[in-house]
Amino acid sequence: MFQKITSYFSAIVLALTLTACANTGGPQEVEIRTGVIEQITPVELPSNQHAGVGAVVGGLAGLGIGSLIGGGTGRDVAMVLGTVGGAVAGHAVQQRYDKPVPGQQIIVRTTSGVLVSITQPTNPNLRKGEKVYIEGSGEDARVVTH
Repeated sequence: MFQKITSYFSAIVLALTLTACANTGGPQEVEIRTGVIEQITPVELPSNQHAGVGAVVGGLAGLGIGSLIGGGTGRDVAMVLGTVGGAVAGHAVQQRYDKPVPGQQIIVRTTSGVLVSITQPTNPNLRKGEKVYIEGSGEDARVVTH
């Protein structure tokens, strides 16, 4: 009974892990525009840590360690307890590193006169009035020096 549950749990965790790593997009064209920085405002960006990764990795480690203990029903219990304990420990470790990172909201007036707002990690080399490139579009857009 415990072996079936453990097998199903392992299969689900593996499927979720592989899905999270999948690359859904192919190569995309990079759109480049030029302009001048009108304003730079400091902001805080959410952490780039993926929520839940610590718990998944901890759970897998606990499952592996639990599988090394005992045999029969005792081994099954050790695997379940190892999975739960590892998930809790992994989540706690991730929380310590899951802090906002400094960023900038940059307003650029393009050569066509359109104002564009880009939020990105802090680039200390950018200054108001500087000529810059806007690379990409949407969430992937970045302001870089000219």
